[in-house]
Amino acid sequence: MSWNTFGRVFRFTTWGESHGPALGVVVDGCPPGIAVTEADIQPFLDARKPGQSKYTTQRKEADEVRILSGVFEGRTTGTPISLMIENTDQRSKDYSEVAKAYRPGHADYSYDAKYGFRDYRGGGRSSARETAARVAAGAIARLVIPEVTITGWVEAIGSIAMDYGRFDAGEITRNPFFCPDAIAAGEWEQLVDDARKAGSSLGASVACCAEGVPAGWGAPIYAKLDSELAAAMMSINAVKGVEIGDGFAAASATGEANADAMRPAQGGGLDFAANHAGGIAGGISTGQPVTSRIAFKPTSSILTPVETITREGDATEIRTKGRHDPCVGIRGVPVAEAMMALVLADQKLIQRAQCG
Repeated sequence: MSWNTFGRVFRFTTWGESHGPALGVVVDGCPPGIAVTEADIQPFLDARKPGQSKYTTQRKEADEVRILSGVFEGRTTGTPISLMIENTDQRSKDYSEVAKAYRPGHADYSYDAKYGFRDYRGGGRSSARETAARVAAGAIARLVIPEVTITGWVEAIGSIAMDYGRFDAGEITRNPFFCPDAIAAGEWEQLVDDARKAGSSLGASVACCAEGVPAGWGAPIYAKLDSELAAAMMSINAVKGVEIGDGFAAASATGEANADAMRPAQGGGLDFAANHAGGIAGGISTGQPVTSRIAFKPTSSILTPVETITREGDATEIRTKGRHDPCVGIRGVPVAEAMMALVLADQKLIQRAQCG
């Protein structure tokens, strides 16, 4: 069992490898009657696809999605929805050295230790190419939660962070870094380009916010909204840290500073004075924006020779050839948005099942 399926009611299973003929996803549990076409899915894949600027991998993939099942006359039928994306620009010969030795930081050794066999062409299933399938599934999930608006952005690359005082949501789609701060995006251009030219890489911090989530989604113990969200975000390739709300900063706060004070709202209901909890209390949504932050490690595929061993256990060095992202966190934004959508769609259907 390799656990290629995620979700409880709204479930998805991804399939395929980086250098196989195609990859895709099967979405099960989607309610019937939802209008959907390839055109509803494609924009999200276009945001994630490679080769769109010099700051990402130069692998050229159209990432055109095909709906193979589960949709009839433009609407979901309630049966499994199968989506396929063809691979058209593989260069497996770039990985001839990887077949002989393990790349540090990659899953080469751990896959071999588990299976006794591995697909060395781009990492097979461990490649970030797999996330295209998640983004396609996430597009379906967004149709299940039309009341929710999900926005992701890059907060920091390397040691240079954006300034939230200059936050402009409209700027996110105007630069190749998904950055809401035009000045920081300009600084990142040189930073990432220098890393690319040096054959090196950089890490990044990505934020994701879901607005419009009603109070009540989630569960008190084993299906907590924040635990499901953390698992989803941590499952993304190269993610090594996840925070909900203030995250680790809450550890240095006092109880009164960290409390999200409540007061009656004009016209009924309530207002919160803050959102340190990230829209989740006791594992259940509060009605505030659900926020998370994830940390991407630097891409492990670099041209600098790194000490490693061969499959036979002999000492050697390896430098990874081929086409790779100098900062994988940049294209991680559409993936983070997709995982947020997939978790929220699942939680909405679980809430409907239990509470009507």
